[in-house]
Amino acid sequence: MVGSENAISVKKLSKHFGDLKAVDDISFEVKEGEIFGLLGPNGAGKTTTIKMLTTLIPPTSGTAIVAGYGITKSQNEVRKRIGIIFQDPSLDDELTGWENLEFHAILYRIGKKKRTEKIKEVLELVELLDKKDTLIKDYSGGMKRRLEIARGLIHEPSVLFLDEPTVGLDPQTRRKIWDYIKKLNGMHGTTVILTTHYIEEADYLCGRVAFVDHGKLVALDTPSNLKDKLGGDVVSVQAGANSGRLGKAMKKHSWIKNVSLHDDIVDLSVKDGDRKIPDIVDIARKNGIEIGSISLHKPSLEDVFIYYTGKAIREESGEGMRGVMRRARARTGRRR
Repeated sequence: MVGSENAISVKKLSKHFGDLKAVDDISFEVKEGEIFGLLGPNGAGKTTTIKMLTTLIPPTSGTAIVAGYGITKSQNEVRKRIGIIFQDPSLDDELTGWENLEFHAILYRIGKKKRTEKIKEVLELVELLDKKDTLIKDYSGGMKRRLEIARGLIHEPSVLFLDEPTVGLDPQTRRKIWDYIKKLNGMHGTTVILTTHYIEEADYLCGRVAFVDHGKLVALDTPSNLKDKLGGDVVSVQAGANSGRLGKAMKKHSWIKNVSLHDDIVDLSVKDGDRKIPDIVDIARKNGIEIGSISLHKPSLEDVFIYYTGKAIREESGEGMRGVMRRARARTGRRR
């Protein structure tokens, strides 16, 4: 259950690396017991933000309170109260699952009796108790990720940081990780802040989402409220090199609430989109613009991100969901 107190309070936080503003004057709050997401493309500043909040790097300016303590003045107190799951694997492959967790618990000075109880508890939570004596080098990628989550919970943190928790995992394993995150949040009321560039991950897990782009926070609200801001439906029109001209033509019509251009696609936010498709096609025809394809869907978080930034969130391959859609349409041919 989300509480009324703030687990994290960030005020005008910035991190510069020379002329690069990796994080640029961001402010937000995370309630106790909340699952909060930082959503944006690779290089947006999400990981840098997490590193500052977990005291791994100092901010250039601004400050933050995490679990009741300042990240610059009370680093040790912050570290005692947080758990961190890093983007890159950090388990010892030559130790068993149990040994990895025990080593971590010893570092936090957890007594032997409680240590044994906690290791068993977290292994049961992530369904790895039967693999406790297996060497990490024999774990699958999903099993390693689950064990890292278990390790992050050993010392009962009040705030758990997850940096791209499912990157590189297959869809089925990714969904299981989501379920574990929701389970630990529901069972223990653990505050979770995660970074991701997976739209569906943020939509499924997070009570609120902050969009980050080029180090700036560009929007923050619940997924449903963010999508409601677009209103109605989204009609995506592919017009190739004429997308710019089509976008300008569409902006002249008041019944089109918003026009966004990215790559060769024009996204139109309209009410009753299915009824407006013939009008959209007619506008293109009158302006001498050939439409390659047209599709209709309800607003997604990616549509909201496009609305605020004018571009899609890119996957690791450099291709966003729009690119996948564009290639799929090219295979199936023109649709009207």
